[in-house]
Amino acid sequence: MPCNLKNKKVLLVVASVDYQPIEYGTPKKMLENAGITVITASDKPGAALAKDGSSTGVDITLNDINITNYDGIFFIGGPGAESHLDTSVSYHLLSEARKHNIPYGAICWSVRILAKAWALQGKKATGWDGDEALRTILEGHGATYEEGKMVVTDGETATAIGPEAAEKFGQAIIRVLCKEELGE
Repeated sequence: MPCNLKNKKVLLVVASVDYQPIEYGTPKKMLENAGITVITASDKPGAALAKDGSSTGVDITLNDINITNYDGIFFIGGPGAESHLDTSVSYHLLSEARKHNIPYGAICWSVRILAKAWALQGKKATGWDGDEALRTILEGHGATYEEGKMVVTDGETATAIGPEAAEKFGQAIIRVLCKEELGE
């Protein structure tokens, strides 16, 4: 039975400065093509500035999100993720998503936000490891690092390594949303 995504509403979270545009744009287009409504969230209102100088409009700030109004929340990476998204507000949103069985995930550096929020406890994950610290961060927060994998899905979570995995991350988001709908 095919999964119907037409009434799904998903948050893609970008840093207000220096988000990774491929990690945002590719999954966004794929989700919209599948019929999903994509809401762009960020730490500040207005427009978010990508690391390549492009920008996107912000629909909602992290402080204004009621997670139960959405079918998923997925954090985009890039150099700005650490300074703009690695916050208690993000941790709270992920805690609420996990509590309500709402699919969530991250790509690139932002996987560390999920780990620090304890949203990957007991799960397998991958992410950016250019500084060779990801294994320590994940294992220190109860997750298993799947080294060398571009994308990992585990239950309601999807994680990916970076821009080279943007299309596979989009597919993984759709998979975790469909599992929820099909009761898997």
